[in-house]
Amino acid sequence: MTEIVLSLPDRVYEHAARLAELMNVQVSDVLTETIESLLSPLGPSALDLTPVAELSDKEVLAASKLRMDDAQGKRLGKLLDRQRTGSFDETERAEMAALMQVYNECLVRKAQALAEAVRRGLREPLTPS
Repeated sequence: MTEIVLSLPDRVYEHAARLAELMNVQVSDVLTETIESLLSPLGPSALDLTPVAELSDKEVLAASKLRMDDAQGKRLGKLLDRQRTGSFDETERAEMAALMQVYNECLVRKAQALAEAVRRGLREPLTPS
């Protein structure tokens, strides 16, 4: 385990302290669990994937078409709608953060694969429409 020193806004610390008191645990445990859950997406993490440059041509082309799972995409859309209407709770906020991480990782992976496909001559570069 790595120990760090972290400065938090007072309201964030107070919220964590209230949760820790309710759960009868240390504030550091609440913060560690919260950070861990936000950094652990609902799908495979880009950190766990083979680098795009090491993929076969077929795998690069498949990754260049990568999309978020349909069920996750629909759920993310519903959560974004709930956020806009103001009927959004902390559990949904955490779920949305995890889904946004999955979405962002998909976009990054897709962009990397598109660039690799172009570099290998497997497809033409994208052109602005």
